Parts: sequence; C-alpha cells; structure tokens
Amino acid sequence: MRFNKKTGRVKTSKSALIVGLGLSSLIGFQSFAGQSISTIQQTATVLRFEQAIKRAQKNDPWLTGNRHQQQAVESLSYAANTLPDPKISVGIANLAADSFDFAQEPMSQFKVGITQMFPRGDSLTIKQRQLRQQSEQYPWQREDRKAKVASTVGTLWLDAYYIEQSLYLTQQNRSLFEQLIDLAQANYASTRGKAKQQDVITAQLELTRLEDRLVQLKQQKNRFTGQLSQWLSSYASENNGAQTNILNLPTMVLADELPSINLHQQSLVASEKWLNQQQLVTYFIKHPAVVALDKKLKAATTGVNLAQQKYQPEWGVTASYGYRDDDLMGNERADLLSLGVTFDLPLFTENRQDNEVKAAISTSEVVKTERILLLRKMMASFASSKGRLQQLEQRKSLFNSKLMPQINEQIEASLAAYTHDDGDFSDVVRARISLLNAQIDLLKINVEKQKLALELNYLFIRPMTKSMDSFGSQQATIINNSIAKSSNAESNHATK
Repeated sequence: MRFNKKTGRVKTSKSALIVGLGLSSLIGFQSFAGQSISTIQQTATVLRFEQAIKRAQKNDPWLTGNRHQQQAVESLSYAANTLPDPKISVGIANLAADSFDFAQEPMSQFKVGITQMFPRGDSLTIKQRQLRQQSEQYPWQREDRKAKVASTVGTLWLDAYYIEQSLYLTQQNRSLFEQLIDLAQANYASTRGKAKQQDVITAQLELTRLEDRLVQLKQQKNRFTGQLSQWLSSYASENNGAQTNILNLPTMVLADELPSINLHQQSLVASEKWLNQQQLVTYFIKHPAVVALDKKLKAATTGVNLAQQKYQPEWGVTASYGYRDDDLMGNERADLLSLGVTFDLPLFTENRQDNEVKAAISTSEVVKTERILLLRKMMASFASSKGRLQQLEQRKSLFNSKLMPQINEQIEASLAAYTHDDGDFSDVVRARISLLNAQIDLLKINVEKQKLALELNYLFIRPMTKSMDSFGSQQATIINNSIAKSSNAESNHATK
C-alpha cells in the first residue's frame, strides 16, 4: 500500500484491490436489505414514518376549518325552526289636518299594531332537518381527510426515503470507483498486461457520472423534504399570531427502516379472484367519502321537499289597538280593536315555484352523479393498485432469486478475468454500474409496494368511531329511501 502525492490517494496492490472490490459487491448487496445511517442521524433530526403522518394530521388546518363549518351549520339549524320576529307598528290615524286636535274628530286614534307572519307549510321544520343533515357530513369529511393526509404524507415520506437511500448507495459506489481509478492508473503506470489509458479515462468518466447522479438525487431530496415541510409545519394558536415551527430541512433525515404497512383487506388484495362491481360497492359504500356524499344527498333530497312548500300560502296575523280621546264635550269614546288575517295565493307558479322545485331535483341528481363517479373511481383505483402490487411482487421475487445473484457472479467473473488479463476494464465498470442500478431498482420496488399499500388502505379505511361504523352499514337503505322520496316528489309535482 503506497501514498500518491499527486492524487492524494492511497495506492493499493492490484490483487488486494480486486479482492476488496469483490467483497464490497457482496457486502453492498447484503447491507442493502438492512442498511443503517445511524452515524448521520446522530447529528440530524430523524423523522419516522408514523411520526410524519401523525404530525401532519395533527397540524392540518383543514380539519379545524371543517369543524368550524360544522358548528356554523349546526347553529343555523337551531335558528331555522324559529318564527320570524313579529312587527310592531305605532302611529296616529285620522288626525284632523286643520287643527291637529286629537279630540276634534271621533275617528282620530293612537294606534298600536302587531303583525306575525307564519312561513309556508312545514318549511321551518324541513329547513331545520336539512341543515342538520348537512352538518352530519362534516365528521365523515374529516375522516376522509385524515386518510388522505396519511396517504399523501406517507407517499412523500417514502419518496424522500427512496432518494435518501439512493444517495447512500451511490456514495458507497463512489468510493469504489475511486479505487478503480487507482487500479487503472497503477496498471497503466506499470506498463504490464493490457492496461490502457482508456481504462483510466473510463473510470474517471463513470466517477463523474456518479457525481452528477448525486447532485440530481440531492435536488430531488430537497424537493420532497420541502413538500413534507408543508404538511409538518405546526401552526401556533390564533392568540400567538402566525408563528410556525418548521423542520430544519438541511439537517433532517429519515429513519433508515422501511415501514411494513399492513393491508386492511389482506385476503381481498392477495386473492387471485377479481371481484365484480357489486361486490366492491359493498366494501366502498362504508368509505367516509361515500358516506359524506350520502349525507349530502339526504340534505339535497330534503331540499326538494322544502322547495315544494313554496306551493303553500304564507299566513300572517295582525292585531291593532286604537286609543281615542274624549270628545269636545268630555264624553268618553270607545277604543277600537282590529284583528285580521293575511295570506298570499301562489297562483302563478310556472315561473317561480315550478322552477325552484326543478332546481332542487337537479341538485339532488348532481349529488347522485358525484357518488356514482366516486365509486367508479374507487373501483378503478383498486383494480389498478391490486394489479400493480402483484406485478411488483413478481419483480421482487425475480430480483432476489435470479437477478441479484447473477449480477454478483458477473462482477466476480469480470474481476477475475481482468486480474488474469483476459477481460476488459470496461466490463468491470459496467458490472459495478449494473449492481448499483439493480440495488436502486430493488429499493424502488420495495418503496412502491408500500406506496400501493397506502393507496389500498385508503380505499378500505376503517372509521375511527363505532357510531360511524354502525351508521355506514345502513347507507344502502338510506340512499334507496332518499331516491324513492325524490322520485315521489317529482311525480307528485308532475301530477300538479
């Protein structure tokens, strides 16, 4: 072993270096399955998979806004079933214009009246029921949001993990290529064997390409960690202003263990038998996103009934008391009491009431369409994710059983041939590059499997509360009843 003053590297003998390169290929493959970067993590902020998801769900301002929306609608529902405020009128009637004497004319009176209006039909009760039905969708929206946040943040964490581990593998191979450059220079300087200047240039070229790959990977890491910080920044309360606690991106590293995500429906995903649409609907009908649309559809169907109340008259009751002064002779005059009922006649309904009912029916049909599209999207996503997961399992089995052992055999063979001057130096370089690419591809397969598990778990999310879970099993009956009510309302209107 010698030190080269020009290059600043330690020169190693050819045989020792060949043995080291051969062992490093095997060690690199073995460490790939459970590699550790604990030395880096000692001086950095370690972010684990579960920690990232919990933190993102806790700091999601969308959930807070959704709770405020629910509270607003619930407050409106309490106020909806309340009669309008009565109207009070105070005035002087029939006052003599020539003298403005209140006692001159017997018709002059000080009048106090009250008017109370009563909305059409059962519109108050129906409006209250509609608002309560609207408020019931928000808890399910929050459950769906939490599941989406878990899937989105988990995917970002896995993408960042893939880049970070790729960086680690590439940096390991960089030191090996530096040793290859020393080997090529030593052979070329000794003028023994088939060593050529081209071998030195080839090794330097591959080292430069590795450095470029490292730069690209660092750029991708910054992109994913930046996206993660968007979800992981914790916002202070409103009383403390807009202070934030953002992760230190330059020092943040991810845990070196790839999470093993358990599938909610393992038997369903692993089965070779594909379910039909009706069977899938029985699973997806309990999904929080679908249940939220069911609640929205109930409110829209109630809106049809509310619009039909416009055909009923609006009633009003008025009462007034008129005080009269004594006449000019001092005789007492009787005070006056007036009672009355007012109501309108919705006779011309073609341009207003009819169109309002049609609009309400169309609104409920829009929600039905949204529900159908969502179920179709979920079924397509399940079919795609399941097929991709099965193919990744096949690729992983192929890599572990055949490809990785064959690449290691190729490395040993090319090193042995080059040692005995029977092979080209380019074969050794290509073998090393093939191993690096295969390790990164296998890493990609393992990461993609976990990402697909996140997608599938989102489709089969389990509600967090028992009340929600029990309610979800009743959604088919509720939807059918709502659709039947909407159809009956539309047919009754057509009869009118």
